[in-house]
Amino acid sequence: MKTIVVMPAYNAEKTLEQTLAAIPAGSADEIILVDDASRDNTAELARKLGLKVIVHEKNKGYGGNQKTCYRAAIDAGADIVVMVHPDYQYDPRLVPVMADLIKNDICDIVLANRIRTRGEAIAGGMPVYKYIFNRILTVIENLFLGLNLGEYHTGYRAYSRKTLELIRWELNSDDFVFDQEILIQAAVLGLRIGDIPVPAKYFDDASSINFSRSVKYGLQTLYGLVRFTLHKIGITRYEAFTAKKTAP
Repeated sequence: MKTIVVMPAYNAEKTLEQTLAAIPAGSADEIILVDDASRDNTAELARKLGLKVIVHEKNKGYGGNQKTCYRAAIDAGADIVVMVHPDYQYDPRLVPVMADLIKNDICDIVLANRIRTRGEAIAGGMPVYKYIFNRILTVIENLFLGLNLGEYHTGYRAYSRKTLELIRWELNSDDFVFDQEILIQAAVLGLRIGDIPVPAKYFDDASSINFSRSVKYGLQTLYGLVRFTLHKIGITRYEAFTAKKTAP
């Protein structure tokens, strides 16, 4: 099965090479970096490092970047797509582990859970307010979606080709809430979602959203759960929650 790593990048010049070096040799058949109109030399460095590079002329946002990543990976024949942020916040050594859970037909989606313990997350630099928001939203999402995941808000994920061909992720937001929308869609379609632990690292060059963006993201997540509930009980139908083709 062909595994492709996709990297949604924005101003990642300082951390890209370190992230790339930590991906275990042979765990990816191809690496695609999508540069979202960075103001530094991310794209130039990625080309020097031998990556396939796609550059947005205008910034499309985190969700918009992912849409380009997934289209490119599907077009390149990926059976498994692993999203790795090039800011070195997540441990790239988990790429083959996450891919294997899909390859062995155990999961359709694999998430890397940054919150194995409260102490580890805080010690890794996660702001306390983000930890609190994360825990509250995760409990609510598990209750609404009927799942039992340790964290919904990680950006380190692996998807099967089947998942990306079923879910209408093209209809999702171009903002950060894209990550939550795709998980809600997966829950509607009955896809198998699992998670594994990953250490959390926060430092100056790692990407992060501020308090006001976090609040907006949380409210958008709750709105997505309301739409999920209305769709599930049949009051309103949302095209975004229907499959692009017959679900298995």
